[in-house]
Amino acid sequence: MSRKTVILPKGRRARAGSPWIFSNEIRMDEAAKAIAPGSVVNVRGEDGRAFGTGYFNPKSLIALRLFSEECEVVIDAEFFAARLTRALALRDAVYDKPFYRLFHAEGDGVPGLVIDRFGDTLTVQIGTAGMEKQITAITMALDTVLKPKTVILRADAPSRTLEGLDSYVKTLKGEGHRIAVEENGVRYVADLTEGQKTGWYYDQRDNRAFIAQFAKDKSVLDAFSYTGGFGLLAAKAGATEVVCLDSSAPALAIAEESARTNGVKIQAVKADVFEELARLKTEEESFDIVLADPPPFVKSKKDLEAGARAYRKLARMAADVTAPGGIVMVASCSHNIPPERFAAECAAGLSRTGRRAALIRQSGAGIDHPVHPLLPESAYLKALFYALD
Repeated sequence: MSRKTVILPKGRRARAGSPWIFSNEIRMDEAAKAIAPGSVVNVRGEDGRAFGTGYFNPKSLIALRLFSEECEVVIDAEFFAARLTRALALRDAVYDKPFYRLFHAEGDGVPGLVIDRFGDTLTVQIGTAGMEKQITAITMALDTVLKPKTVILRADAPSRTLEGLDSYVKTLKGEGHRIAVEENGVRYVADLTEGQKTGWYYDQRDNRAFIAQFAKDKSVLDAFSYTGGFGLLAAKAGATEVVCLDSSAPALAIAEESARTNGVKIQAVKADVFEELARLKTEEESFDIVLADPPPFVKSKKDLEAGARAYRKLARMAADVTAPGGIVMVASCSHNIPPERFAAECAAGLSRTGRRAALIRQSGAGIDHPVHPLLPESAYLKALFYALD
């Protein structure tokens, strides 16, 4: 059966080189609507100009996601193996141990596919109908390139509902889901089937290492700590006190287990972060270093204003419990808030404390999270570090 072709009467984003094309840029006629969600298609303009090979979902706002700027590209195990090999070479040139994000969707040339590597275990995150149809080919490619012992499929991202997909987690190969993660000299515990996203957040690796430089003989509050990524490294670096604050009891239990594994001490506090920050201020308690890495406050564009206010509030409340001469970090993993807006909201929150702040670092994720240069959304992580008076 010949491959279907999707026509772009507008295609502004495609003409600019973006791998995403929205439904209002497509000739959404009856023929297009009849294409099965996730099908690989050729993409052309009304004049016949080739825009590439991608996969199509007529039911999704992001209706087309491009693999290549050429039409008729064969999408099979060999295709995925080639993209994986290129991604692997980039990581292996930088990391001396096999613990990193192996594949980062558009940044590595395959929209909708995220793979994290934990030694001989891989977690594969599938977020779109197009990638759902390619699971067998992806698995074959992984066996060709890496021959992993265990492969866990995380098909449970909330965004899958926008693609008309069910939510599930499945072990495709091997067994065992609780593993050790080695990062910055710390051995963490991660649960790859019950934990969030792929089970671990490699994106903050470099930011954890940065703040650890200041941690010796300091008190540290790791708010929204999840399984203690920032806090455990700070403790390992010589912090005198580390409080890991989160609303998830299972995540905090894993943080405590990791602390024992590394021979360090932390205090795990289960509470709503905003409520606990308010209590700490009332009790006039403070920390030398305060780290706030919350879940996304801006899950969609309609949430922008409410989410922006939440970041402003968080920056203010985090600064309120930061000791004189201390450091505060506020991070966002919401791609729907632009970096300049996020920075402005944090600055506004800090100014309301009446304290002078100096921005000492602004960063995103590490090299294992490459960004597509024409897709700003792929640069989702933003982290701002301030030194306070």
